[in-house]
Amino acid sequence: MTQGAGQGPVVRTATLRDFRVPPYAQVPVQGHTVHPGNAFPEGELPEGYTPTERDLPVINRGDTVQVSVTPAEVPAPAPASPAPENGPGPLYVVGDVHGYLDELLDALHHQGLIDAEGHWAAGNARLWFLGDFTDRGPDGIGVIDLVMRLSAEAAAAGGYCKALMGNHELLLIGAKRFADTPVNSGAGTATFQAAWLLNGGQKSDMDRLQDVHLQWMSRLDAVVEEDGHLLLHSDTTAYLEYGSTIEDVNDTVHDILTRSDADECWDLFRKLTKRFAFRDEGGPTAVQELLAAYGGQRVVHGHSPIPYLLGEVGSEDGEDGAGPSVEGPHVYADGLAIAMDGGVTMAGKLLVVRLPLPH
Repeated sequence: MTQGAGQGPVVRTATLRDFRVPPYAQVPVQGHTVHPGNAFPEGELPEGYTPTERDLPVINRGDTVQVSVTPAEVPAPAPASPAPENGPGPLYVVGDVHGYLDELLDALHHQGLIDAEGHWAAGNARLWFLGDFTDRGPDGIGVIDLVMRLSAEAAAAGGYCKALMGNHELLLIGAKRFADTPVNSGAGTATFQAAWLLNGGQKSDMDRLQDVHLQWMSRLDAVVEEDGHLLLHSDTTAYLEYGSTIEDVNDTVHDILTRSDADECWDLFRKLTKRFAFRDEGGPTAVQELLAAYGGQRVVHGHSPIPYLLGEVGSEDGEDGAGPSVEGPHVYADGLAIAMDGGVTMAGKLLVVRLPLPH
């Protein structure tokens, strides 16, 4: 998730001002335990890690439905449910991770998707990450390494682990490729480097970023349809500007990243940073637009955090320090949209859930 570039009835171009975080809720991140993919000893944060300020204004909404997926009283991880013989395995989705590798490992283990050593344990299950692997949290590169490894392990077991392009992948790619190259924001000059830093970019991630990570991120699809669920990162209709079919959208995004034009990449990043298209009265219509073009019966997205949609985070001046209470995804827009960003960056919850959701 990236702050500031909200989607509403008035169309405007995001500038660097839109990426400036508000001055509230600066909370240090707790230390890690040692686990696969985490190179940092317990109790120590990586060199160059910056605990970042929390993002987005509070949006007081009362029209979302909270679905509890995993009751707190279940202490042990549940094994991934078996699928019918010769059929596809069960489908799981993961919300925004933002560098919180410990929390991701815990959530995947709790769902029975990985074992205690962090290896794939779900057979032919299908797992989709909805994007935003880095920034704000302490180990974004560790998250990418884990997802890349699980992709190979899942494929060997007859399942798969795949990922979608988030706006923070575009931001990190841009910061690495273009650094301080000026781009035309439509309302002045901006740079990917400045936007990345203002949105929680971590020096430790940039120092460990390798070509293999860049190549992997650059090849991620932006949209996919699985079992009647249209999966995408951002709650925006801007995807429609890049193609009338899923294949067209993904080909266009890949082509833009291949051409490596700073202004063109910035425009893609800006558009996929828009949010909140599915809330308010026009929300169901916006979802239906996407479903009519790309298929599926429901949109499943990350990007916009559930705690802000519910107004559970407190005021912008930071007087209310209580963490948000998120137990599961949220269904809204007349039941047509499922929000999956549990607000892990603000002490919420990193969500890993099985689809379809229970009724």
